[in-house]
Amino acid sequence: MRSRIYGRLGDRVFTTVLVALGGAVMLIAALMAWELWSGGAEAFRTFGFWGFTLGREWDVVAGRFGAWPFLLGTVLTSAVALGLAFLPSLAAAIAIAEYAPRWLGEVVAYLIDLLAALPSVVYGLWGIFVLVPLVRDHLEQPLFLWSAAHAPALMGLLGPPTGIGLLSAVLVLALMIIPYSSSLARDAIRLVPREQREAMYALGATRWEVVRRVVLPYARGGIFAGVILALARALGETMAVTMLIGNGHQLPFSAFGPAATMASVIANEFAEADGGLQLSSLLAVGFLLFLLSLLVNVAADWVLRRMAVGEGQK
Repeated sequence: MRSRIYGRLGDRVFTTVLVALGGAVMLIAALMAWELWSGGAEAFRTFGFWGFTLGREWDVVAGRFGAWPFLLGTVLTSAVALGLAFLPSLAAAIAIAEYAPRWLGEVVAYLIDLLAALPSVVYGLWGIFVLVPLVRDHLEQPLFLWSAAHAPALMGLLGPPTGIGLLSAVLVLALMIIPYSSSLARDAIRLVPREQREAMYALGATRWEVVRRVVLPYARGGIFAGVILALARALGETMAVTMLIGNGHQLPFSAFGPAATMASVIANEFAEADGGLQLSSLLAVGFLLFLLSLLVNVAADWVLRRMAVGEGQK
């Protein structure tokens, strides 16, 4: 009798705790959204929601603020970084789970996962002292000189070869998000049942054919989940991007020129904001970043419901 009562009571307590914790997470998210919305209400009233969102000018002195350059910069840097990081992260996951000896795979997996533990300011410092000189001297400057001699029309598109700009920020951001997509892809690949691999081998398939026709379709849900996690990480990255992107308040039309993201403009100007419309505009930018992250997660959840792990053969 005591065990039954204890079991029922324990189940109820455990269920109550889980529901309370889940509700607390939702409540915190709702409070964050409300605080950002209420803080940015002055900017939205002054310029209108779509006027502020699609506004191209950010002039503190004139009191004109628009978030479109930062919104576009956030989407552009995150999408390009994800495109650059996807194949290396997937290749690393396949190599570790399918090809490398167990001891070597564990070492490589540990080193890749270690990249996720590094603070973003370390990436920013590495980018400034190592990546920026390499990009400037070996990529931007030769290409800029070539365009000046042979294709002057490209000079405006390329921008000045300083090394600080959109390209350096994207490259560092791609390096930062590799561990997130690679880790989940590696775990999803390891969850593929051994029987499916053995069945393909019994039919005379090579290892690459097994990976391509069995492993990747079966693990596609986990691979996609890693991609979404990496994208969410890229959207919210602040310090490394702020240190490398140049923080220009204009549309990111130049591959080598300065740009800005929603996170970087908040990090740059929040401490110096004198209140009033500027501070409200920064909070409004934060609210738009919250909406963008929410939209990405909702879309990812919708896709994952139709792309679950193990449904590759359906």
